[in-house]
Amino acid sequence: MTLASISSNPRATLIGRLTGLRVPLVVILSFLVVALVIAWSLAPGLFTGYDPVNGTPAQKLLGPSAAHWFGTDHLGRDLYARVVHGTASSVASALIAVVIGVVAGGIIGLLAGFFGGWVDTAFARLVDVLLAIPKFLLAVIVVTAIGFDTTNAAIATGVSAVALFARVMRSEVIKTRQATFVESSFLLGGSRWHILWRHVLPNASRSVLPLAVLQFGDSILVIASLAFLGYGDPPPASDWGLLISIGKDYLKWPWLVYAPALVTIATVLSVNRISRWLRKTD
Repeated sequence: MTLASISSNPRATLIGRLTGLRVPLVVILSFLVVALVIAWSLAPGLFTGYDPVNGTPAQKLLGPSAAHWFGTDHLGRDLYARVVHGTASSVASALIAVVIGVVAGGIIGLLAGFFGGWVDTAFARLVDVLLAIPKFLLAVIVVTAIGFDTTNAAIATGVSAVALFARVMRSEVIKTRQATFVESSFLLGGSRWHILWRHVLPNASRSVLPLAVLQFGDSILVIASLAFLGYGDPPPASDWGLLISIGKDYLKWPWLVYAPALVTIATVLSVNRISRWLRKTD
């Protein structure tokens, strides 16, 4: 393998940088938190035996204890069970939002940065329009237009992230397009589409991974905020934002707000810390 081929292979470069890299303890803890959240979303029944929908009225509004780690709500439902079972919806909707942002924004930035000219100008105006509207307001507008449920909230969050991914991808494509190995491929007779998919896209997408991880945490917050305002699934759903919204009506029993809020905060902070670490290794 030649030096030129290694420089055009982002996977080999990343593996080389990660070799011998010390992972900080806080990053390890962040990975453990994210792993726990993913496990909750995939197999909630392994972590709690309580029913998240049906409760015991005689046990309503009990404080945190060994039997009920997060206490119980106003209907006697175990709050820990509701948080665990609500993880799947929160994580899945955030993942949908990230995929929409990465795919749509990545394609826009890729084409605009590589072809330039009128293509770049047209996409730049579209991105400017999206950036002119605050992200959360744009999400509210989209979810209001297409309907109130968690999937639509995820789509709305993804649409609000398109401009961010488009700008980052366009910037990386412009830098990659001027690289020596790309110019050499042009001189050797490579077609524009071959160079675009074989050389430019793999190298330009390296900066998208940390941004996608960061956007995953941001999407959890946005979707939770939409659920808090009533734009997600209605009760008895147990989305994290909806749990906080229900808990705010029972402030005499603060664990109803603190438990889902702390889980949301811990997840988002862990994802953000992992994103920062990935940027340093890039």
